[in-house]
Amino acid sequence: QVQLVESGGGLVQAGGSLRLSCAASGRTFSRYAKAWFRQAPGKEQEFVARVNWSGGSTYYADSVKGRFTISRDNAKNTVYLQMNSLKPEDTAVYYCAATLKLYNLGSRIAYDYWGQGTQVTVSS
Repeated sequence: QVQLVESGGGLVQAGGSLRLSCAASGRTFSRYAKAWFRQAPGKEQEFVARVNWSGGSTYYADSVKGRFTISRDNAKNTVYLQMNSLKPEDTAVYYCAATLKLYNLGSRIAYDYWGQGTQVTVSS
């Protein structure tokens, strides 16, 4: 059974940092592009960041550029999201996702595997 399991969420004050992890099991995801999406209460899910299979190419939403860093460790089958200078508007459930597709990677429809999400709450 293929699973993506996020961890590392929690409550943090504005300006603080968190590191999210997404561990994969049931399949080797080393050739999959990985991404993070988030969904705030009452809002649609939005793209946050993505990384290609090797880790050599990354892309970020404008809202997080310069503050968040996505990385991966294929030996551990894990992708990370380092979040610095957090703002209250970063409060959301964060989801990791994986795909073999090479296009439309900013859209959730491109991703075939999803985690269950981890809550991030940033207090002001």
